[in-house]
Amino acid sequence: MTTTADATTAVSRQFWTYWSASSASSVGSAVTGVALPLTAVLVLGASALQMGLLAAAAYVAWLVIGLPAGALVRHLPLRGTQVAMDVVRALAIGSVPVAWWLGSLSIAHLIGVALVISFADVVFFVANSTFLPSVVPKEQLQARNSLMSGTHAVSQLGGPSLGGVLVQLLGAVPTLLVDSASYLVSAALLRSLPDRTSPREESRAPIVEQIREGWHFVTRHPVMNPCLWDATATNFVCGGQMALFAIYLVRVVDAPAGLVGFLLAAEGVGALVGASVCPALVRRIGSARACLAGGVVSVGGAFLIPLGSGAAAWLLFALGNVVFAGGVVVLSTTTRTYRQVATPPELLSRVLATVRFVSWGAIPVGGVAAGALGGWLGPRPALFVLAALSVLSPLVLFLSPIRRMRDFPDDATVQTSRDLI
Repeated sequence: MTTTADATTAVSRQFWTYWSASSASSVGSAVTGVALPLTAVLVLGASALQMGLLAAAAYVAWLVIGLPAGALVRHLPLRGTQVAMDVVRALAIGSVPVAWWLGSLSIAHLIGVALVISFADVVFFVANSTFLPSVVPKEQLQARNSLMSGTHAVSQLGGPSLGGVLVQLLGAVPTLLVDSASYLVSAALLRSLPDRTSPREESRAPIVEQIREGWHFVTRHPVMNPCLWDATATNFVCGGQMALFAIYLVRVVDAPAGLVGFLLAAEGVGALVGASVCPALVRRIGSARACLAGGVVSVGGAFLIPLGSGAAAWLLFALGNVVFAGGVVVLSTTTRTYRQVATPPELLSRVLATVRFVSWGAIPVGGVAAGALGGWLGPRPALFVLAALSVLSPLVLFLSPIRRMRDFPDDATVQTSRDLI
């Protein structure tokens, strides 16, 4: 006979297996976040525009399949889908060292690999995010999401640093094997979990109608709609930063390859701080106010990143990265938790896909735009332009009903007086 304690233990074990799988692939991806752009810059001599295209390729799938992914995943086994996407990503990233050893590696190959990983990432994310509420009780979602953000922050702290050291010791290309192996570890862990399917409605509406339902739910929602456009503005800036950071550090402020990893790891410090303080901040000032605060703080960080020269530039880059990432994590954790709690279960995968389609679709656009701007003005002026654009993020929130709220409303559609200042 199964007792309540046994059931609680089983749920806890499932979450920690889920967490372990995410942690493994997150560390590997963080290593690749250093190794792949350094491969392009140091091994293949990529230009600013080529770096922009590489950054764009890593996220362009959100523009192509971001919307239908939510509807499609509803009809797929969630565990099996995640495992398959992990294997695809392992093979894709593993092809880079093989091509290098054969003497055929090119920028086009790197962009192609980034595209494959991008499409796999989209499907994996929708399945993975829909999977989490099925293994975590509703009342634990805020804490578990903060833990996942904190874990991601730790991987962003340790992963780039490890990547920089490995690049220094092994070279940029062989370091990519770490990420390939991490995806295989993630696949093995996820394979050990019981399967789940997305909650389904009775009707079998056409896929276009299913997509439309998710789109309308988000864009007509008084809270989720402004949060969507806030995330879009933030991710445009992030896409531009990803395109320019490696070139800025190596060619403008003369940071050695080993140091580049540590400087990029500053993002992990900020993300860890943001994830750590987020639950207490939400309890103290409310989820809506915490979201607003995160947006404002991130702007200050964006302006610090391109300041200074020499060692001062390295320090200011790291500090700006900490502040920017900390603010963004507070913002994203509060809004992600609200979407998971306030969205009807049968709509969740489509809502998540809609948000990622729009907000993450801005990343490749920002990457290409920043790459072109960096080639024209130079990396430092382009980073200042991105900092100015980051002001749009909190501005969207302050122009919405969120500015009058203390907490996001519990109900998906109704605001009550206790949520208002």
